[in-house]
Amino acid sequence: MKKPTIVLGANNNPERYAYKAVDFLQSIDQPVYPVGVRKGEVLGLTISDSLSDPSIPKDIHTITLYINPMVQEQWYQKILDKKPKRVIFNPGTENEVFEEMLEKAGIQTEEACTLVMVRTGVY
Repeated sequence: MKKPTIVLGANNNPERYAYKAVDFLQSIDQPVYPVGVRKGEVLGLTISDSLSDPSIPKDIHTITLYINPMVQEQWYQKILDKKPKRVIFNPGTENEVFEEMLEKAGIQTEEACTLVMVRTGVY
């Protein structure tokens, strides 16, 4: 099943987990939309600096977070407005306050590693 996914915190550094997430998601043929604090390019995809970029579809299944809780605050409302079905809090991004906000809005949350989820087939 296709699960259009935003990788929030995307960058073009192959050593970073957000970069690896884009790579892994592409490898299992999932539509992936990198969003970061700076525009750029990762693995042939344009990194947008906005969740409302017209190249990102309205119907997003998953937003996987690679930004720390302090940085997340500026994204709270934008993520809620996007209304994904699921938000994944990767290691180091756990945020109880935001998880509660998402769950109250009917958005599923998971504290998990996107890379492990892809590798084990539970993405």
